[in-house]
Amino acid sequence: MNENSTSQVEISRRRLLGTVGAAGAAGLAIGAAGGAVAHASTADDPATALTTVGSTEVMFHGKHQPGITTPLQSRGHLIAFDLAAAAGPAAARKDAIALMRRWSVTASRLMAGKPAADGDTGIALDAGPSSLTVTFGFGRTFFGRTGLAAQRPAALDPLPAFSSDQLDPRRSEGDLWVQIGANDGLVAFHALRAIQKDAGKAARVRWQMNGFNRSPGATAHPMTARNLMGQVDGTRNPKPSEPDFDQRIFVPAEGRPGWMAGGSYAVVRRIRMLLDNWERLSVPEQEQVIGRRKSDGAPLTGGSETTELDLDKTGPDGKLIVADNAHARISAPEQNGGAAMLRRPYSFHDGIAADGTPDAGLLFICWQADPLKGFVPVQRKLDRGDALSTFIHHESSGLFAVPGGPESGEYVGQRLLES
Repeated sequence: MNENSTSQVEISRRRLLGTVGAAGAAGLAIGAAGGAVAHASTADDPATALTTVGSTEVMFHGKHQPGITTPLQSRGHLIAFDLAAAAGPAAARKDAIALMRRWSVTASRLMAGKPAADGDTGIALDAGPSSLTVTFGFGRTFFGRTGLAAQRPAALDPLPAFSSDQLDPRRSEGDLWVQIGANDGLVAFHALRAIQKDAGKAARVRWQMNGFNRSPGATAHPMTARNLMGQVDGTRNPKPSEPDFDQRIFVPAEGRPGWMAGGSYAVVRRIRMLLDNWERLSVPEQEQVIGRRKSDGAPLTGGSETTELDLDKTGPDGKLIVADNAHARISAPEQNGGAAMLRRPYSFHDGIAADGTPDAGLLFICWQADPLKGFVPVQRKLDRGDALSTFIHHESSGLFAVPGGPESGEYVGQRLLES
């Protein structure tokens, strides 16, 4: 079994209590309303009985970190930390080594369905692993603070500014980034608390964001999920079965710097959806903005959800059926030199904003071997004329280097921190 697969395992001390059985999906992926329309990574997965949801386990050790190609879970937490002030880079590096050791031990135990080694809270005692994943990344500022500036990848250079950005620096970037996902809310929160407690005095929370997706078993059969705009969202995600998938998503073994071999780069954005404005549009108007039918996600040019867009097709009036500024057209890989990224986002709803509108939208997370060949060219194109941009605000942004998975006995980032 590789590190990103799920399998039935014997339920551990956090014993899974019986749940009402019904057919459901092992996981569903949602694409990015602010990045590009994607294909659900689990659209072809067989249905899974609900009684097995808690017993599925994802491996911590392996070539790649978990939480990248793992089927998207129903609950998620994103959290960024800044290293605490230390006496100097050497001391900061020493503290970072100790922290990554603690975090790696905790993550491996929790993902196996075991309690945390030190002071477990008991929040998830009755549950199995529930496909828990914990993924770690390093921000651009981490390297200078730990005396590792020479090891900082060029791919971590700041993202370019986009005209549609309305970024809050307090909720952007960070020295360290942790992504937590699980198919049970208590299991996910249990991992979040354990990671926060393990940080101790070595790092302080910079920002935290919480998200959700459709729960396993919520639909009669596996299908592409919908975002908070009601759109089928996740149709054209790269698939691991495609021959160039690894090339697009993961840093090659011969890549530079060497410690990033098998790793990937995560772009993280909080994209608020202006739902009140969106919902004032009629369904046909919404479909013109996206370029796809709302009912089933099929292109306006016809066919089913997975039918290729016919970008040259015109209607009886001679006009393009998929408008020049439709989101599906502008974000299509063939319109962006083949640029592609693996999207694993979560929806969020943080109540009502000060202006009285829903503070809701998408926690956009995309993975690629190089953000300059993945996220950046697509977002530049969208920034210049995407019809959807009228209905979204990009409110925070982060870029993180996520190293390859640790081997047995290693901790995440060991090849960087001990280089």
